[in-house]
Amino acid sequence: MTPGAASGAEASLELGRFLPYRLSVAAECMSRVFAESYERRFGLTIPEWRVMAVLGQGEAPCPTQAVIEATEMDRVKVSRAVTRLVDKGLVTRRTAPEDQRSQILALSRKGLGLYRQIVPLAHALQAELTAGLGTDELALLDRMLASLHARARQIGLR
Repeated sequence: MTPGAASGAEASLELGRFLPYRLSVAAECMSRVFAESYERRFGLTIPEWRVMAVLGQGEAPCPTQAVIEATEMDRVKVSRAVTRLVDKGLVTRRTAPEDQRSQILALSRKGLGLYRQIVPLAHALQAELTAGLGTDELALLDRMLASLHARARQIGLR
């Protein structure tokens, strides 16, 4: 073998054991489970629910940029979700007084009512998904995911 050439095992990648792929597949599978429930019952897509979830966490209106940062969705996806939510009467949108290019978002009364219906269902679905894990395992998973996320962000900032 020539210097710098990878051996057969190093040159191939077993996708089923590749961590980024496994995390992505697991996340997509869980998102589909949630999405099917939200779309069927409430007519919401995953991006729409994520925007509502961010807005529902706080009581004060929120700039669009904060939603983008909290969801880590791209600007276009958030913008489209916000437009649909405004059209459905679930979110209000106004121009920020200090920056005419920025928008301030909030759940409407109707949106808040829907949010309050969905939250208990989201908790129940999460409990169902994690039912096979003990308290220690859940705490470890939480720490591991936070650590992997922080490291991925750190690498992405280079």
